[in-house]
Amino acid sequence: MPGLIPENLLEDILSRVDIVEVISGYIPLKRAGRNFKTNCPFHHEKSPSFMVSPDKQIYHCFGCGESGNAFKFLMRHERLEFPEAVQMLARKAGVELPQEQKQDSAAVSLATKLYKINELAANFYAQHLNSPDAAQAKKYLLERGITQETISSLKLGAAPDKWDGLINYLRQKNIGFGLLEKAGLVLAKDNGGYYDRFRNRIIFPILDIRSRPLGFGARVLDKSLPKYVNSPETPVYIKGRHLYGLNLAKDAIRDNDFVAVVEGYMDFIVPYQAGVKSIVASLGTALTTEQARLLKRYTHNVVMIYDADLAGQLATLRSLDIFIEEEMNVKVVSLPQGLDPDLFVRKYGADGFNDLIKKADNLFDYKFKILKTQYKINEIEGKARVASEMLATVSKFKNAILRSEYTKKLGEALGLSEEILIQELKNIKPQVFRSEPLIAKENVVLTVNPTEKLLIKLMLEETKLIGRIRQSLKADDFQDARVCRIVSTIFDFMDQGRSIHPSSLVNHLEDDACLQMICESAMPTEASDINKEMMVDDCILRMKSQKFKLKKEFLHDQIKIAQAEGDENKLASLMREFQELVKINKT
Repeated sequence: MPGLIPENLLEDILSRVDIVEVISGYIPLKRAGRNFKTNCPFHHEKSPSFMVSPDKQIYHCFGCGESGNAFKFLMRHERLEFPEAVQMLARKAGVELPQEQKQDSAAVSLATKLYKINELAANFYAQHLNSPDAAQAKKYLLERGITQETISSLKLGAAPDKWDGLINYLRQKNIGFGLLEKAGLVLAKDNGGYYDRFRNRIIFPILDIRSRPLGFGARVLDKSLPKYVNSPETPVYIKGRHLYGLNLAKDAIRDNDFVAVVEGYMDFIVPYQAGVKSIVASLGTALTTEQARLLKRYTHNVVMIYDADLAGQLATLRSLDIFIEEEMNVKVVSLPQGLDPDLFVRKYGADGFNDLIKKADNLFDYKFKILKTQYKINEIEGKARVASEMLATVSKFKNAILRSEYTKKLGEALGLSEEILIQELKNIKPQVFRSEPLIAKENVVLTVNPTEKLLIKLMLEETKLIGRIRQSLKADDFQDARVCRIVSTIFDFMDQGRSIHPSSLVNHLEDDACLQMICESAMPTEASDINKEMMVDDCILRMKSQKFKLKKEFLHDQIKIAQAEGDENKLASLMREFQELVKINKT
């Protein structure tokens, strides 16, 4: 996990920050003996099972198993990559990272430059919005009810009515045309030279979850076409991987455990400003798998809200199956004819909008309702087509109970026997996505040999016991591969003369199961009078006994195979090994 960042710097950063302070900056913590506790921010629970240890500088949720140190918490909560989490904590701790580490590769260097250029461009557009030349753009926003606070939080701006307004501004910053073209901010002229992509338009910066400008959407101020011009895809902006407004809405989405998905910029801005905080916009396209997975980091519950026209309905239908494949709960709101979310909220307010969300159709009812308008279900061909379309969606449910119930419901709605639909369902091969879940699941249980798990706990509680254990056991004596990796890392730390601290071990073991085992085992408990040396000796005896038993069973099976095959030489060798094993175990 550390990659190119020196290990001594990682440990220096962790030694200078307090994990309790880091985590309490995001969620409230209450003292519980030597530890702190709260409701887990990574899964929904009624009783707090998320524990933070100031002694060990780690956290562990006994409900979902999420575990780690301060770096891991920032990565999970802020959706950061490891180097980004390190940089954030390094600044907090006052630790200076080597400059060369910040430029990991040519791609990273280019991305860094493009982020900076986009930031400069966003500032330029925002400043121009307040100039006399942009009075028409400012008037448009204010007449739509957009407040100055919202304008600032979304970094809204205006592009001047010039061919080279941005170019002249960025030329003063010594930024070359090549980089401007890579950022999608300028276009090349046929006869040489460049001109601004965005001119005389309202600018909507597209921000990532860290509020960095990735690209821009630009709306005309009159009825000319095209109504919107958008940034092309660039090394830092891929349209199908981002959602407009998620940087502002992410905390509300997590807290409310649902998200409303609309289509355009104003469809997000007006409801959000009115108080509908759990909302994002899809940037005017049908939802992608990447966008669904991005939302899944914060909630499993989605309410789609699109215009009532047929194109919007069909786009929504195509998006529904993506959410099903990602095992998310989907509902759909049909807006009254002629209204989009922007107009609806300005007419009926946030309360009216929230009422619509509460009355949203489940995906089965919505899709069936739309299909009934497309096909005549009282005719054989229409009934077969609707059944086929509905079963294509039903087949994507991984949960057998949901598949069964929706199949039964479809049969009742179409007047078809459940047996016929089940037979048709068997002919459909649903697409299977094998991706790791982005949100921790509740009640994750690690099945680990209790003796091996206890030895890990003892080593992490009393580092002086490590030498005692190592005299009798090797890392590969541990049968569980995860425990073996942990023990091997602990022994390596010991050989290197390094401090064996759970928070440091976490940096070296990326496997979630290993992190969970370390943090759960290291979480301090109330002191007891148990003799830990005796516990270690007892565990060692049990492990040796188990190892002997497994080896004995293995040799016994091999001897039977050699006898059946009539291999006298192999049989003799195995018998000698078996007798030697029994002899050693008796001593």
